[in-house]
Amino acid sequence: MPKSTKTRMDRIQKTVDKYAEKRRELKKAGDYAALSQLPRDASPTRLVTQCAITGRTRAVYRKFNVSRIVLRELALQGKIPGMKKASW
Repeated sequence: MPKSTKTRMDRIQKTVDKYAEKRRELKKAGDYAALSQLPRDASPTRLVTQCAITGRTRAVYRKFNVSRIVLRELALQGKIPGMKKASW
């Protein structure tokens, strides 16, 4: 995974955690003007799920935190218990 991408996602995660309580309070109060004054990266929707091994952002399985490609490779190697290639 590119180091810059990992660093950016870590920075956004810290910002989301920092402003989580404040965002919750402002949403509960319905004060959307104040909510819009918070940093853009404070929104949890700015976070992107990434494969822990390759850094791929598309088709990432949340349960395993890896992309579909890596998941298939790990399954074929037998490193994921109970998972095997389907054949019919």
